[in-house]
Amino acid sequence: MNKQLLKILIFIIIGAQLISCDAVKRVADDEHLLTKNAVIINSETDKRESIENLLAQKPNKKIASFPLSLHVYNSARPNRDSIFDAWLNKKPKRKEHLKNLYSQKQVDQIRASAIGFNKWLKKTGEPPVIVDEDKAKKSVKNLEAYHTNNGWFNAKADYNITKNDDKRAEIEYTVDTGTPYILDSITTTIKSPSIQALYEDIKQESYLKENEQYKTSDFENERDRISSKLRNSGIYHFNTDYVSFVIDTIGTNKKVNVNLTIPDRAIRTPDSLEREPFKVFNIQAVNIITDYSFENSSKPFQDSVSYDGYNLYSYGKMRYRPKTITDAIFIKPGDVFKEIDVLRTYRHLKELKVFKYPNIEITEHLDNTLTHTIKLSPLKKFSLGLGADVSQSNIQTIGFSFNPSLQMRNIFRGAETLSVTAKAAVGASRDKNNPNDAFFDIIEYGVDLRLTIPRLFTPFYTKHIIPKYMSPTTQIGLATTSQTNIGLDKQTFIGSLNYNWLPTEELNNRINLINIEYVRNLNPDNYFGVYQTSYNSLNKIAQDVGYIDPDENLGIPEEADEFIDYALGPPPAPELSEDQLNEVNSIDERKTRLTENNLILSSSFSFTKDNRTNLFDEDFSIFRFKFEGAGNLLYAASDLLGLEKDASGRYTLFNVAYSQYLKTELDYVKHWDLGKKNVIAIRGFFGIAIPYGNSNSIPFAKSFFAGGPNDNRAWSAYSLGPGSSKTRDEFNEANLKIAFSAEQRFNIFEKLNGAVFVDVGNIWNVLDNVTDPNATFTGLSSLKDIAVGSGIGLRYDFSYFVFRLDVGFKTYDPSYQEKNRWFNDYNFSNAVYNIGINYPF
Repeated sequence: MNKQLLKILIFIIIGAQLISCDAVKRVADDEHLLTKNAVIINSETDKRESIENLLAQKPNKKIASFPLSLHVYNSARPNRDSIFDAWLNKKPKRKEHLKNLYSQKQVDQIRASAIGFNKWLKKTGEPPVIVDEDKAKKSVKNLEAYHTNNGWFNAKADYNITKNDDKRAEIEYTVDTGTPYILDSITTTIKSPSIQALYEDIKQESYLKENEQYKTSDFENERDRISSKLRNSGIYHFNTDYVSFVIDTIGTNKKVNVNLTIPDRAIRTPDSLEREPFKVFNIQAVNIITDYSFENSSKPFQDSVSYDGYNLYSYGKMRYRPKTITDAIFIKPGDVFKEIDVLRTYRHLKELKVFKYPNIEITEHLDNTLTHTIKLSPLKKFSLGLGADVSQSNIQTIGFSFNPSLQMRNIFRGAETLSVTAKAAVGASRDKNNPNDAFFDIIEYGVDLRLTIPRLFTPFYTKHIIPKYMSPTTQIGLATTSQTNIGLDKQTFIGSLNYNWLPTEELNNRINLINIEYVRNLNPDNYFGVYQTSYNSLNKIAQDVGYIDPDENLGIPEEADEFIDYALGPPPAPELSEDQLNEVNSIDERKTRLTENNLILSSSFSFTKDNRTNLFDEDFSIFRFKFEGAGNLLYAASDLLGLEKDASGRYTLFNVAYSQYLKTELDYVKHWDLGKKNVIAIRGFFGIAIPYGNSNSIPFAKSFFAGGPNDNRAWSAYSLGPGSSKTRDEFNEANLKIAFSAEQRFNIFEKLNGAVFVDVGNIWNVLDNVTDPNATFTGLSSLKDIAVGSGIGLRYDFSYFVFRLDVGFKTYDPSYQEKNRWFNDYNFSNAVYNIGINYPF
C-alpha cells in the first residue's frame, strides 16, 4: 500500500513539474512571465478589486491556482501552417500519394483543419503576460491618480520587479497616501436670481458635506444632481457645464475650501458671447400628430381635435380616442418645464405598443414658453407570428408543436392589443396506451386570447391611488386546451382579469382579481396505467394477502378498483395488516384527488421588489411575495345559490366540487459580486397552501413539488419527498415547501463559467387529508427530513442566453433511515444531470 502511495506521489510531482515548465515555453530567454502582483498601501497589502483594476498589467487568469488559459494557448504551434507544409513535403512522394489517395481539395481541407484548430487554441487561450516596465509605470500613475481623486493629494507610488532565474517575475507596488484632505468651507457664487432661489431649496441634499474627506466623485455627482434638479424646475437651458467648483488648498493645513460657481446663461452670436440670467420656462402648447410619417410631413392635416388642453392632429381620419393618447403624456400645457415629464412621455408612449419610438420636438418662444410637438408613427394594425418547437420528455420520444399567432393593435381605438395564439402539437409517447395507435399518438390543441388595455379597466376612479406614471395595465385572458393520450388526458378552460402597475422602477404589483380554472380529466380509468408505482404497490399487496395468485396481476381499472373497495370495506379486510391498509388508503386518496375534476375560482396579489439596474448587474436582490385565496366567495354564497353537496359533503357547481384554500409564497434571491466574474448567489423559498371549508386537499396544479434543474438539482423533478416517505410515485407533490440554495459562480475562461452549489429543501403535507406521518409536517422536528444536494456545473454564455449543465449529488437523503442518510448515493452513477437555459436563480 505504501509503495502504491509513493508511486502516486512521484507521478503528481513529475506532472506538476512538467506543467510548471510548460507555462514559460512561449517566453523568450530575455523575457519574464508575470506571475504575481502585490499592492502595499501604507505598509498593508490591499487586495480590493477596485485597486487591482488600476494595474495596467495582470498575471494570466488562474483556476484554483492553475493558469488553464495560458496552457491552452501554449499548446498551439507558433507556425502550424509552415509545420504542416514541412511535414507534407518531407518525403518527396507524400504529397503526391495523399493527392492520389484522396484529392487535392481534401488535402487542402486537411491542411485548413489543422491550421484552423491551431488558431482556435490561440484564440481560446491567453498568451503569456510578459513583464513590461512601461505598463508598471502606468500602473503607478493610476494608483497615484486614484488616491488623489479620493483626497490623498500627496500620495506617492512606486514599483519593484523581482525577476527569477526560471523566467518568472513578480511586481510589488507600494503606495504612501499621506494625510487625506478634508472639506472645510463650502460657499456659492450664483449669478441668476432664479437659480439662487431654486438652489436654496435643494442644497440640503448636496453630496458635499463639511468635515468629510475630499472625493472627486462627490463633485461629479453634485454637478449631475444640480443640473437634474434645475432642469426639472423649469430651467430649460441648463446643463452640467454651467456648474463648476473653485478649490483652494493653499495654506489651509490640508483643508479644502470649495466655492460652487454657476454663471448666467451663455448665448452665442456670430460675433460674440453674451450672458443673461436663467429664466423659468412654462409649457405653452402640446401638439400631437397621431399618424406622422416622412411622406405625409408636407401634407395638410385632415382631422384635428382639442382635448384637455392638448391639440391632436391627423393626416387621415383620427384612429385613436384622444384620452388614450393624452393619458400617456406627462407634458401638460401651463405647467413648468420638467425634463422628467419628457422622459416619462417617451416611455409611456412606447409602452402603448401601438407606436414606433416617438419623436418629441421642442420649440422655444420669446416669452419664455415652450411648445412640444409629439410625432407618433403607428405600427401596423395586424401582425402575424409563427412559432415552432421540437421537444422530448419523460412521456414522449419526440414532439412537434406549432404556435401561430395574430396580434391586433388599437382594436377598440384605445391602444388596446388583442393577441390570439393557437397551439397544435403532436408527439410519440414512450409507453403507448394502445399498441395499435399511430406513431404520433399524442395530440394537444388549444387557443389563447389575451386583451391588454393600457390603463386600469375598472368602474372606479383610481388615478389618485395609482397615478398614470405607474404604468397601470389591465389584462383579460381566455384560454382552452385539450390533451389526449397524455396520462389521464384533460381539457382545461381558463379565464382571468388582472391588473399590473409599477410604483417605482424597483417595485411591481399585480392583482389577479378573477381567475377561473376548470380542469376536466377525460380518461380517469387510465390512472393506474400512468401511475405505475401506485399500481405496483397495490398489486403486490393483493398478491401478498392472497386476493390474487402470485403470478397474476390486477386488471386495470376494474379489478384494481374492486380490490381497493374490498380492502377498505366496510368493514376493512381482516387479512390486511395495519401498514397494508394505510398503504391502500393512501393510494385511494391520491387516486381520488388526481382523477377528480377541478374548479378553481381564485384571486391573488403579488408583489415584487427587484433592484437590478440592468441585465448585467450581479450585485442585487429580488423579493417576491404572493397571496392567493380560492373558493371563499362561492362558499359564502353556496346556500344562497342553492348549491348541492356531493357524497363527501362538499358543495358542487356544475357537478364539480370547487376548491377552497389559502396559499402564500415567499421567494428571496440575493447576488453578491465578488469581482473578476466571481458571484455568490443564494435563494430562499417558502410556500404553503392550506385547504379548508369545501376542500381537504390542494388541487394538483396548485401544489408544490421538489427537484429539477431550478430546484434541488440532486433529484429530478417531482421525485423528492414528501418528507421522509419512501414513495416512488411518478409525481410527488404536497402543500408545504421549504427550499434554500447557494451557488458560487466563477469564470473558467472566455464565455465558459463554472459553479459549485448546495441545494437544501423538501415538501410536506400539512393540514390536509394525508395521514402518512413520514409525509406530514408536524413541527420543527420535521426539519430533520430536509434533503441536501450538492454538485458542480458548467455555464456557457451565448450573450442572448446561458446554456447550463449541472450535476447534482444526493448528499443527505431523508428517505433513508435517520442514522444512514449522509452520502449514500454520492457518486456519478446516482447523480442527476440537469440541462437548463439561464441561471436557476
